[in-house]
Amino acid sequence: MASQASLEKMQLRQNYRNVWHTDLMSTIKADFPYCCLALWCGPCVSYMLRKRALYNDMSRYVCCAGYLPCSGKCGESKCPELCLCTEVFCCFGNSVASTRFLLQDEFNIQTTQCDNCIIGFMFCLQQVACIFSCIAMIVGSEEIQDAAQILNCLADFVYCTVCACMQTQHKVEMDKRDGKFGPQPVMAVPQVQQMSRIDQPTPPVVGYMPQPSYSQPSPHGFAYPPSQGYPAGYPPTAYPQPGYSANPK
Repeated sequence: MASQASLEKMQLRQNYRNVWHTDLMSTIKADFPYCCLALWCGPCVSYMLRKRALYNDMSRYVCCAGYLPCSGKCGESKCPELCLCTEVFCCFGNSVASTRFLLQDEFNIQTTQCDNCIIGFMFCLQQVACIFSCIAMIVGSEEIQDAAQILNCLADFVYCTVCACMQTQHKVEMDKRDGKFGPQPVMAVPQVQQMSRIDQPTPPVVGYMPQPSYSQPSPHGFAYPPSQGYPAGYPPTAYPQPGYSANPK
């Protein structure tokens, strides 16, 4: 049930109307020093970004931001700092993805097609490397083993690069949120119940429904709203009206 709700939430993110301040292809240009820091100290950066995404209020912390079945069952309320450290070091990929989903759901940010292609390529390359490794173990061919090692190295390189760019993207987005790009209004801290990622309401639809024409006649014989006020005797001043009987004969 929870996995189905998570899948529906992921599909809903495609309909979000806002976009990232910078896409994955432009993160190196947007903040090159931070991208290098995220590349060499990924878990530390993931810790800082998650804490900042929670507005430095660790009482809001839930393991993997509430996206996995184990979330809320790891004793986070007793020692959130230790739980977050464990998450970023033992489940680094999940920690980066959870922070991303956290920001997307809070600010209704969609994932662009370019970002989807980059993330999809990273996953596909990892799967191909895994398949080649399994084949090399079964067949025992040195050529396939060499190819599997090359693919594994390439997959690891792409994975580390994409995660670093993704973390830089999150940092730039929170810089925008906190008004570090100029005199922008600082967004208020969301309520605690809004930190649940699965049960958030659907974002409102942009635009308005067409309104009915006021020039159409009504069943009472006058236009609505009347241009000169209501006609005489309408509405009645009191109930029941004079002459009304509850038990007509």
